[in-house]
Amino acid sequence: METSPAVEARIREKVGKLETFHDRITSCRVVVEAPHKRHQKGRLYLVSVDVTVPGGELVVNTGKRFNRSHEDVYVAVRDAFNAVRRQLEDHARESRGQVKSHDVPPHGVVLRLFPDHGFIGTPEQGEIYFHRNSVVEGQFDHLEEGAEVRFAATEGEKGLQATTVHVVGKQHVVEP
Repeated sequence: METSPAVEARIREKVGKLETFHDRITSCRVVVEAPHKRHQKGRLYLVSVDVTVPGGELVVNTGKRFNRSHEDVYVAVRDAFNAVRRQLEDHARESRGQVKSHDVPPHGVVLRLFPDHGFIGTPEQGEIYFHRNSVVEGQFDHLEEGAEVRFAATEGEKGLQATTVHVVGKQHVVEP
C-alpha cells in the first residue's frame, strides 16, 4: 500500500508500547499490505510484525485468517500488535522461568463395581472409593471393571474418596 503518515505514526506508537512488555527488543519490522486490489467490496489489509529479542524471533501475520474487520487498516494493525504483545509476554515469562506447569490429574482403573459405588485402583494411592453420583454425566451404569478413569479425591472418613470421576475415552492421560 502507499505510505501513510497516520498509519506510520500508529505503528510507531504500537512499537513503543511493545517495549513496556519486553525491554530488550533488538528489532521490529512491520509490513502492511493491501494485496486484494480487484475486489468490488473493501480490500483486506495484511499486517506482518517480526520482532527479534534475545533468545528468539516472534512473527505475526494477520493474513493467515480471513477477517472482514481487517478492511480497516487500523484494526488490522491493532490485531497484529495485540498478537505479538501476547507472544512477547509469553516469551518474557518463559525467559524468567515463570511458565506454569499443569499437573497430570490423578488417574487409575476401576477395580470393582457394586450397584451404587465402586473402587479405583492407582499405583500411587492404592484403592479409592467412589459413589455412583461422583461419576460425571451419569456414566456410572456404563462403567466396567478395568475402565480407565481420572478423578479428584478428598480424604473421607474411611480414607480417600473420589469426589468426581471422569471416564477416560479416546484421550488417554500421558505422564509428562
